[in-house]
Amino acid sequence: MVDTIKITLEGVTESRLPQTDFNNLPFGKVYTDHMFMADYRDGQWKNFRIVPYGHMLVSPATPAIHYGQSIFEGMKAYLGTNGEVLIFRPHDNLQRLNLSADRMCMPPVPEEIFMEGLRELLHVDKAWIPSAPGSSLYIRPFVFSADEYIGIRPSQDFTFMIIMSPVGAYYSNPVKVKIETHYTRAVAGGTGYAKAGGNYGGAIYPTKLAAQEGFHQLIWTDGVKHEYIEESGTMNVMFVFNDTLVTPALSDSILAGITRDSIVKLAQSWGMKVEERKVSVKEIVAHLTQGTLQEAFGVGTAATIANIEAIGYEGNLYTLPPVEQRVIAHKIYQELDAIKRGTQPDRFGWIMKL
Repeated sequence: MVDTIKITLEGVTESRLPQTDFNNLPFGKVYTDHMFMADYRDGQWKNFRIVPYGHMLVSPATPAIHYGQSIFEGMKAYLGTNGEVLIFRPHDNLQRLNLSADRMCMPPVPEEIFMEGLRELLHVDKAWIPSAPGSSLYIRPFVFSADEYIGIRPSQDFTFMIIMSPVGAYYSNPVKVKIETHYTRAVAGGTGYAKAGGNYGGAIYPTKLAAQEGFHQLIWTDGVKHEYIEESGTMNVMFVFNDTLVTPALSDSILAGITRDSIVKLAQSWGMKVEERKVSVKEIVAHLTQGTLQEAFGVGTAATIANIEAIGYEGNLYTLPPVEQRVIAHKIYQELDAIKRGTQPDRFGWIMKL
């Protein structure tokens, strides 16, 4: 419960903006001057503040370190043509953050805290939003346990934060992916639908093994028999065959991607046939073998669209049609990007303006 939102500001003594090369923005390595913080203590959120970005004191006993009691979101802000700050679907990110919070036994973040913290932080660090084509301001809200207790139980104290990072393109080139049939990202009844830190930590090792084989990412399959496609690396995955957009149906082992939802709605608005259903590995391999898989791509906040140029499966590498010949992924990216940057009408009500 929150009575009033009063955010204090401790500004930096000297901005790092003049030393930042906006022509070279590697993803997730450059951060804005400030960050937003709030504490959950004694059953309520309090101590709302914007402070200089930097290291912070954390108890070595926090369950966030020992037991992975942390959740996060990823979203982006853009500069509109008239200088307005445009944020893509922040209410949906908040809804998913609180869905993750419920699964991980964390208190929900009230809308007024999330939105006011976001607005004020963007107001303070607006100058960090890049304007070059393909660039944006990546926003990372997250919650973690702030308990000082080594024990398996629901935590009592938490910290909510927002940090921001100006970024360029996540994937500048098409990617090679491998269908993973041994390691598992998530299983039914687990935390796959939550954006929990442990989901991603456990994926690093099999992704590293795939990289040693020349792949950029994995296509995850179900954790029982590895017969059905689930996600692609850290993104949802989509296929185009028979002029139909096909993507795995959501389940408790698949993250409900906001970019995924946006693309489904966009394609349906064009009158394109869209199928959200179980997608078997055999079906995809059959289309690859027959040359009827028109397009395949990962979809997520970081990359928006990551075109897949080749798919590896059981020692075979299947090459897809050249990216230059693809129609759907290109059309999706162009329209979504135009909506995000305000150069095309937002007919879905996805944009929050500051």
